[in-house]
Amino acid sequence: MNVIKKYKRLLPIIGIMVVLALLWYFDVFQYFQMERIQELNVFIDKFGLISPLIFIFIYSMATVFFLPGLPLTILAGVLFGPLLGTVWVSIGATTGATLAFLVARYSGRQYIVDKFSKSDLFIKLDQGVKKQGWKMVAITRLVPLFPFNAQNYAYGLTSVSLKPYVLTSFFCMLPGTIAYTFLAGAIIGGEGNVGKTITYIGIGIGFLVALSLISKMLINKNSIKTEN
Repeated sequence: MNVIKKYKRLLPIIGIMVVLALLWYFDVFQYFQMERIQELNVFIDKFGLISPLIFIFIYSMATVFFLPGLPLTILAGVLFGPLLGTVWVSIGATTGATLAFLVARYSGRQYIVDKFSKSDLFIKLDQGVKKQGWKMVAITRLVPLFPFNAQNYAYGLTSVSLKPYVLTSFFCMLPGTIAYTFLAGAIIGGEGNVGKTITYIGIGIGFLVALSLISKMLINKNSIKTEN
């Protein structure tokens, strides 16, 4: 029975390895670069009506496999427009963050512990969660203190519960998502309408400025808590 339980716990990891193999087979990884964003655009757009589902799948897998999300976030604004782009990015990023969290917490835990438990990232997040709970998740989502993809696995080893982790991640990632999708969406979203283009750019810059101010405030307020 112990052997069966052991292998059941490995199923998610096996699933991730299968997905990784599929992504490698279809040569998707080569597109995760800013200079190749147009090629990624063509790749996803060819799926037609299900392109949002393909985008969400790719974004969530990129999060799980430590691939950069910024090119995909910008692509969403260009491909789907700022409003739908924000929706699809938020779903994809939250799904990926949740999968990584669950893998760290319930499957292959020893590997993750060996990889992260002695790192400054995990130590600071663990101490922060013990002192502030879900507020630590909010701080690290709003302030770029630690790599986003690594956070997801590290949080799986902390005491934070799944529900507050998911909800806090979703809402606290929104400002940055809105900023980049609106700025990218302004490229095509204006559709020749100067006023509309300027509005999109204004919204994007406004959220970037607001996010910067919030980040500075949180860093100043929580510097002792996050650094000790």
